[in-house]
Amino acid sequence: MELKWSILINLLIVQYLSVVCVSEEFDFFYFVQQWPGAYCDTKQSCCYPKTGKPAADFGIHGLWPNYKDGSYPSNCDPDSVFDKSQLSELMSSLQKNWPSLSCPSSNGFRFWSHEWEKHGTCSESELDQIEYFEAALKLKEKVNLLEILKNAEIEPDDGFYSLDSIEEAITKAVGHAPGIECNKDSAGHSQLYQVYLCVDTSGSEIIECPVLPKRRCASDVQFAKF
Repeated sequence: MELKWSILINLLIVQYLSVVCVSEEFDFFYFVQQWPGAYCDTKQSCCYPKTGKPAADFGIHGLWPNYKDGSYPSNCDPDSVFDKSQLSELMSSLQKNWPSLSCPSSNGFRFWSHEWEKHGTCSESELDQIEYFEAALKLKEKVNLLEILKNAEIEPDDGFYSLDSIEEAITKAVGHAPGIECNKDSAGHSQLYQVYLCVDTSGSEIIECPVLPKRRCASDVQFAKF
């Protein structure tokens, strides 16, 4: 009888710990958008989705739970696998706003599955799978980076622009300072690659970043054509 109780207690402890892990708390999200012209200019090159070349616009990279110390949780719930059937109503919007540029050419499912399983499962205390993808799409709609930069006469024309002017334009439009990530093309030019904005744990409101990613950008960066 004692053995049965011992087994039952151990099972309850394991169950409790698994729930704690799944509902892990976090401090904020990074909402990350990437510029396809810079992605395709790297050594790894790119492949267009099976639906064709994406629009010349920033695409979503991800919505990533983060801690204020700069670390982040990942792969929090191995039992919560990506289920594309839940996203049927979002599919056209995902294809347009969250395209995969990795090779070989794909329909995006692998990319979205990776983002959900690595990052999205760590936000399940706030958002289920549908809500997670909906939140990212709504943030993309709320923050039109290309329009913001064009209004500041910063165009994707292979020209070089000061990093300060890019940050200033986004800060003025959004109300909070962004994090900027650059890459280097084959010629060694520093290019505008990704823009990080911080979002509250509900996934809806842009906030001041508790910590920004370390940037590796020159003082003047290229805004590559696409």
